Amino acid sequence: MAVTASTIRAVLGWSPGSGVPDVDASALLLTSSGRVRSDGDFVFYNQPQHASGAVRHLGKQAGADTLDVGLTALGRDIERVALCASVDGGTFGQVPGLHLRLFDASSGAELARFDMAAGSETAYVSGELYRRDGGWKFRAVGQGYADGLAGLATDFGISVDAEEPATAPPTAPARVPQHSTPTPSAVRPTAAAGRDEPSIRLTKGEENLPVDMRKRLSLRKQQIAVSLTKHGLTKLTARVILVLDASGSMSGLYTRGTVAGVTERMAAVAAQLDDDGEMQAWTFASNPARLPDLVVGELPEWLALHVRVGQVSLFGRKKPTKGLRPGQVDMRAVGIQNEEQKVIAEVRAYVRDNPVPDPTLVLFFSDGGVYRNAEIEQELRAAVEEPVFWQFIGLGRSQYGVLERFDTLPGRRVDNVGFFAADDIEKVPDAELYDRLLSEFPSWLAAARQLGILR
Repeated sequence: MAVTASTIRAVLGWSPGSGVPDVDASALLLTSSGRVRSDGDFVFYNQPQHASGAVRHLGKQAGADTLDVGLTALGRDIERVALCASVDGGTFGQVPGLHLRLFDASSGAELARFDMAAGSETAYVSGELYRRDGGWKFRAVGQGYADGLAGLATDFGISVDAEEPATAPPTAPARVPQHSTPTPSAVRPTAAAGRDEPSIRLTKGEENLPVDMRKRLSLRKQQIAVSLTKHGLTKLTARVILVLDASGSMSGLYTRGTVAGVTERMAAVAAQLDDDGEMQAWTFASNPARLPDLVVGELPEWLALHVRVGQVSLFGRKKPTKGLRPGQVDMRAVGIQNEEQKVIAEVRAYVRDNPVPDPTLVLFFSDGGVYRNAEIEQELRAAVEEPVFWQFIGLGRSQYGVLERFDTLPGRRVDNVGFFAADDIEKVPDAELYDRLLSEFPSWLAAARQLGILR
C-alpha cells in the first residue's frame, strides 16, 4: 500500500481487561541490510525518541500504544521502519483484539488496519514502512517471536546482554525464533561493537516483578550505569548493603512511603552492581536488627513485610505484637533511639565473617539526630582498612554530627565515608540521586586499590 502522508501515526491496539497482559509498541529503523546501525535505532519505552526526532514513542493509554514516524525526517540510509509489539507477563494468545492501525498524523485519516491472531508469541513485527521507487509503502508482516522484545531486537542487530548468544536472523516471516535472551523489561540495547558502553546486568527474578516496577528498575539500572561510566567504571561489581533508620523520628517518612520508595531505588543499585542481585539489609534504632536479604524478584513482598518502624506507644508503653510474619523483625526490640555505632559495628562484623572478592558499598539512610559522635567516629576510623565504603544519606532533618565532618577529619589513610543530605528525596530525580550516591565511591575504589585495601 502506498503511503503519501509525511508523518504516520501507528497505533497498536487491543482489548484490555482483567488478566490481559501489558502490551508495548516499539520501532526499529533498518538499513538495506535489514539491521540497525546502532542501538539508537531502537525506539521503545526505555528509549522513547530517535536522535533524529523522526520516530517517537508517544506513550500508552488503555488498550493502545502509539508511535509517530516522520517519513520525511528519516535519513536516506534508512530503508525500512519495522513496527513491533511485545507483551509482558503472558503471551499474545492472552491479548484479545490485537491490531495495528495507521493514520495520517496531520489529518487523522485512517490509512490501514491489520488484525493479528497469535498464540505463544511474546513479540511481533506487526508491519513495516519501506521505501520503494522514491516513495514509501506499508505492508503487514505478522512475524512472531517466542522470546519477547529481546529476541526480536537481537535478530535485527541490537546487542542484548545475555548468557547465551542469539541465533541467526529469521529467513522467513513464518518462523518463530527461540532465543536464550532476557524478558522485554530487561532489554537494554548496547552499542555497536567497538564502543565502550556500560553493561546492564540482568537480574534473576526480574521477570516476576509487576510491569511498572520492572520498567522503573530497568531505567534505573541504566542510569546507575551512566553515573558509573562518568567515572570510567563500565563493569563494576560490588556487594551492596542497605541500612535503614527506624528511630522514632522516622515514623512520618515510613508512613508517607518515603522509605519504601528509597528502598526500591536502592534495589536497583544492587541489581546493577551485585552479581546475584541480592542486597543484605539492616534496620536500627536503639538496637540493630538484620533483615532478610532483599531479593530483587521479591521486592514488592519485601517492602510490605520489612519496611517498618517501631511498635512503641506515645507514652513509652510497648504495644503487644499483632503477630509477626515469617522473617519479620519484632520492632519493639529495635526501639526508638539513635545508636548508629551499633549497626555499623554489626555490619563490619558481617563483612569480616563473609568475605567476598568485590568491594562492599553500604547505603546508610538516616534522618539525623546523631549524638553518639565519638563512638561512630571510632567505628568508622577502625573500618578504614576494610574493603567497605560507607555512603550516608540524610533524609531531611539536621544534626548529622560527625557524619557531615568525616571528609575533613585527618589521620585516615583513605576517605572511606561519603555523606549528603536530601531534604525531599522523593523530588530528587534518579539521575541526580545516583550521581550523588556514587560520586565518592569510585575515588575510594582507586585509593583503596593503590593502598592494597582492595585487590
